[in-house]
Amino acid sequence: MAVVNWIATNIFGNAGFLLGIIVMLGLILQKKSFSQTVQGTIKAIIGFQIIGIGSGIVVSSLNVFQPMWAEVFGLEAQSLGKYMGQNDFVQRFGTVVTLSMTFGFLINVLLARITKFKYIYLTGHMMFWTSLIFAGIIFDQNINANTFAVTVFLSIVLGVYWTLQPALTQPFLRKITGNDSVALGHTSASVAFLGAVAGKFVGNKDKSTEDLVISDKWGFLRDSNIVTGITMAVLFIIGTILLMIKNTEGAREILVTSGDTSFIIYSILTSLQFAGGIAVVLFGVRMFIGEMVPAFKGIATKIVPGAIPALDAPIVYPYAPNAVIIGFLGAFVASLIWLVVLGNTVGYVFVPTMIAIFFHAGTAGVFGNKTGGIRGAMFAGVITATVIAIGQYVMVTFLAPTTVPDVVMWAADSDMFIIGPIIRFIAGFLF
Repeated sequence: MAVVNWIATNIFGNAGFLLGIIVMLGLILQKKSFSQTVQGTIKAIIGFQIIGIGSGIVVSSLNVFQPMWAEVFGLEAQSLGKYMGQNDFVQRFGTVVTLSMTFGFLINVLLARITKFKYIYLTGHMMFWTSLIFAGIIFDQNINANTFAVTVFLSIVLGVYWTLQPALTQPFLRKITGNDSVALGHTSASVAFLGAVAGKFVGNKDKSTEDLVISDKWGFLRDSNIVTGITMAVLFIIGTILLMIKNTEGAREILVTSGDTSFIIYSILTSLQFAGGIAVVLFGVRMFIGEMVPAFKGIATKIVPGAIPALDAPIVYPYAPNAVIIGFLGAFVASLIWLVVLGNTVGYVFVPTMIAIFFHAGTAGVFGNKTGGIRGAMFAGVITATVIAIGQYVMVTFLAPTTVPDVVMWAADSDMFIIGPIIRFIAGFLF
């Protein structure tokens, strides 16, 4: 029994170590060299550890952003201390997240093998975040839910989702790329689909975004890290100015937290810290995914003849780069509107998560442009911001308030917000 407990605690109870073992097995099955196996295994574990470091930076920045805008709207500040948070959640349920991701992928491969849907989902970082967010929803409903049962349920849900999601957008993607060589494997699929459908009604596909000439001086908008930093800086500065104008006791208490440093300078540094924290997290994710995906892909392509890889959102960007920018701009403006609307109606401080808004609105913009040109791309961005704003409010407030709302505020996105309520509903009966 002591041996079983040791294995449960130190291997299956340690998500990073378990992930390393999974990657190692995948590399061994592909008959990789000893050097490649060791390198892949260790890099996967290191990458997973880096994620925790970055998440701490992000949360510390939100601890400034949330009270600031809560005071601006005259709200009771939303507490960031009465939930588990990513680090504690992964420490307790990381095994469920890791195993669900792994078995979900195997179910995806099985379904691709036996059905007409030959799509193999290979956007590893989205596989991880989707597994984490969905697990957070389930355990929020019942923190003592049986982990084995949750793993089985979540694996099936993820496997089916990763198989059918590419199929949803493929008819439109086929028109964009002109072939079936790749598919979209990304959680922006829902807004991409909605953007393409809406484009037919609101736009004119003959007036393409690619007919526009955009100056190179706006090229920085293609860098999501820069966009995130600038956007958060603008929001921090606006919030600071509004606090100074209000000059209430609560506002003064927030403004003095920067000490001898000007709160505006402090806000700018905090916004860049937020962007840096996300960059650290994404670096860690890319590091372990860079080892996991090749291990998974090698296995899948041997099992599924004619497999179509479902890949990350940027695969569509070269086909309409102007649409990416226009979709993002539409989402950016709509996000600011939703920030004000949600704050003044339901009392929620919406965090415009620029990573999701950039990639999702950019993808939706390409799809919207294909069916509706410039207006289609712009409207697809508005749809994206609407789904993310309302989805974030619902998920943080009702679906995962006790588990990982900190992750939801910046890592959850379109498909998760649409599927999340369904998972919560089903989990209410099963767990």
